[in-house]
Amino acid sequence: MTPPPQASPASAHPTSASVHAGTPHASPALRYTTSASVHARPDPAADLAVRQAELVAALVAGAPDPAGFDPDRLAVARRALVRKRAGEVAAVWPLLAASLGPRWHDTVAAHVAGRAPAGALQDGWRLARDLDRCGGLSDAAAVELAEREVTLHHDGRRRRLPAARRCGGGVVVQIGGRVHHFLLH
Repeated sequence: MTPPPQASPASAHPTSASVHAGTPHASPALRYTTSASVHARPDPAADLAVRQAELVAALVAGAPDPAGFDPDRLAVARRALVRKRAGEVAAVWPLLAASLGPRWHDTVAAHVAGRAPAGALQDGWRLARDLDRCGGLSDAAAVELAEREVTLHHDGRRRRLPAARRCGGGVVVQIGGRVHHFLLH
């Protein structure tokens, strides 16, 4: 099926001809445009996009399960996505992951439950800061967090200005892109 001819700029502008749109006297382009708007049908692509967004929100952001999906299968997919997310965070935050050992997946699962993914760097950063606040970070993970905070902004951009952060019995300092560790006495 070939599309109808495009309306010229003069006929596309609302004129008295548009009053007669849909009648045999109107131009084919006006008849086509008007008949599409008068006989509006549900857009299957838009409906699919809405259902896909609901499914993604249910799987990764804690939204309710969409109608028509098996809750058991959604739970399996949800667990698999959390494990994948935990693996991605572990790749970016290896010392944090190693410090939690076998508790890593359960800790990440509890931490990301109901939160939309923000990327492995951000997810790990939030987890490390939460653990740091409650005293649950190992020394190695605390150093990893301090190094990230002196070298990167929270959006992942590199810091240009010098920065320092206290960490355990020392200070982590970044000057000119180089990170230095100093022990305090």
